Amino acid sequence: MTSQTRLRSVRLIEPTDLSLPLDDGDLLVQVTSPQVYAQAHIEGAVLIEPSQLCRGIPPAVGKLPSLNAIEQTLASIGYRPDRRVIAYDDEGGGWAGKLLWMLDVIGHEHWAYLNGGLHAWVGLGQPFSQGHYQAASGRLNLALTVNPQPIAEIADVLHAIEDPYQLIWDVRSAAEYAGLRSGSARAGHIPGAVNLDWEMLKDPSRDLRLRDTLQEDLAHLGIDTTRTVITHCQTHHRSGLAYLVGRLLGIDIRAYHGSWAEWGNDPNLPIE
Repeated sequence: MTSQTRLRSVRLIEPTDLSLPLDDGDLLVQVTSPQVYAQAHIEGAVLIEPSQLCRGIPPAVGKLPSLNAIEQTLASIGYRPDRRVIAYDDEGGGWAGKLLWMLDVIGHEHWAYLNGGLHAWVGLGQPFSQGHYQAASGRLNLALTVNPQPIAEIADVLHAIEDPYQLIWDVRSAAEYAGLRSGSARAGHIPGAVNLDWEMLKDPSRDLRLRDTLQEDLAHLGIDTTRTVITHCQTHHRSGLAYLVGRLLGIDIRAYHGSWAEWGNDPNLPIE
């Protein structure tokens, strides 16, 4: 059985398998800028902007938004708990993955990822629509709660450093991991973390679909179902894709949403 077969599940949808018009039970979400949405989106898709997935407070701007902000975002797209959310973006899964992480955090696990997103859709010659998105009005008549399981905080990462049954997965570039570049006051990486750039999860020859060899590639680094994994990047954007891949492969994975923006700006935390 190939990796792609193992990845192909109810959570991973190929563009050729997405039927239009959408059933009312499906909510198709494009996570891009409004400009990209206006230029090209799949018919029936609603819009969430990347900034709506981020708290926006320095230094860790990519942390989970407040529940009130999440409620407003979900209300604007006509979210209902009984609908399957199908997410995609225009970059191969970073922002879509972060949205799906956020859904896991509020306990909505009925979701799927459109493999390759907008690039794969257009690459197949599938029809797309143009025009601006009109957000829905009203409020979300739900009492949202946070499930902490998908979230890693500083204390969780510190514990993982010392725990042989846990692994930290840094999906920044090799230069950032080595300390040659940094978006924070300090450069380097969390002690013991392994590095696999998020770009290596996407196949540019297949319009940014997930690579066929992901399970094997990750296993070589010790990222598999035998360990609990914490993933991060600079602002928990690139690690949105890593989280998504982990979920698709059945790995017990969490996202350190403070990421290097938080860790690299705290002089009291260890680095290599």
